[in-house]
Amino acid sequence: MMWQLLHHLIGFQRLGFDTYYLEDHWAYVYDPLKKSLVPDSAANLKLVAAALERYGFGDRWGFLDPASGEYLGMSRAQCRALLRDADCVVNLCVATKPREEHRSCRLLVYLETDPGRFQVNLARGEPQAIEAARAHHMFFTYAYNLGAPDCLLPAGPMRWHRTRPPVLLDIWHQDVGPAEPKLFTTVGTWTNQGNDIEINGEKYLWSKHLNFRQVLEVARDSGQGIELTTNIDCGPDYEHALAAGFMVRPAVPMSLDFEQYREYISSSRGEFTVSKDSYVRTRSGWFSDRTAAYLAAGRPVVTQFTGFEKYLPTGLGLLGFNDAAEAVDAIKRINADYSRHAKAARELAQEYFDAAKLLEEMAKAMGL
Repeated sequence: MMWQLLHHLIGFQRLGFDTYYLEDHWAYVYDPLKKSLVPDSAANLKLVAAALERYGFGDRWGFLDPASGEYLGMSRAQCRALLRDADCVVNLCVATKPREEHRSCRLLVYLETDPGRFQVNLARGEPQAIEAARAHHMFFTYAYNLGAPDCLLPAGPMRWHRTRPPVLLDIWHQDVGPAEPKLFTTVGTWTNQGNDIEINGEKYLWSKHLNFRQVLEVARDSGQGIELTTNIDCGPDYEHALAAGFMVRPAVPMSLDFEQYREYISSSRGEFTVSKDSYVRTRSGWFSDRTAAYLAAGRPVVTQFTGFEKYLPTGLGLLGFNDAAEAVDAIKRINADYSRHAKAARELAQEYFDAAKLLEEMAKAMGL
């Protein structure tokens, strides 16, 4: 999440915009150590503030503490003035339920990074989804296949602008580690709960665990070392992953150090991963911001098809799969000509995920 935020903040700033970060949704923060929402925001705020300070936003953020109701960073008056005077307010990840002060801004943009639940709820006429649709002026989504005949997600009445996760190419092109690292890796959550959807009586899970279980033989059959940095450290899934030849690393330390996250990706041989069930079987066209970072770092990617293959070139640098056998073949193809695939990965990021291009397109669509 930290890099996702920085890609947008810095990216828009480089386009000439005066950018700020405001978090005032009144919600408790998630504590990865306790694995729950907590009222004490101090630890999270320290991490975020340090990252913003490092990249020049030390005096350009405001946080509404849900426990005390007080603003930290910028004052309440400064934050209200920003909302009132801004040319545009981007609701990144749609993390904020708009209140009156958000609704009164000139342009409130819905930037959806996790598609599915909103579209389904809106089609069902659920009041919260209708209210969210009314509160925003423009709608962007990572569901690049939304509206296509083979996409199961209902597009709804609004005009959707399709986009991809932006990456800052200069930040990710880092030569840390050996020229040909040993391990394919990924970072993510094995099991998620809370955003499952149902379409025509069938349930689609907002979780990766089902798809990981279907490709456990990939490490053994490919002969490639694969490390999963994820949130399982015991139980059947953990034991099965280890028995199948995967290495499993705890994800919490990575989530607490955004620079370690960057170094981990840059020092990997490539990424091997799956996508959430709801992204795959709905043919959403979704693509991961983390996977885009691997590509920007010149690290080839083997990832599960979601429909993105209709819009992105695959086969060199970026290889997709539908099943374990295809994933094994993809890894072997990369290893047979690694330098060529690594070069292609970087070139693909330059063409399709460059923050300068994607955010400029977004700004033009918004009339800025």
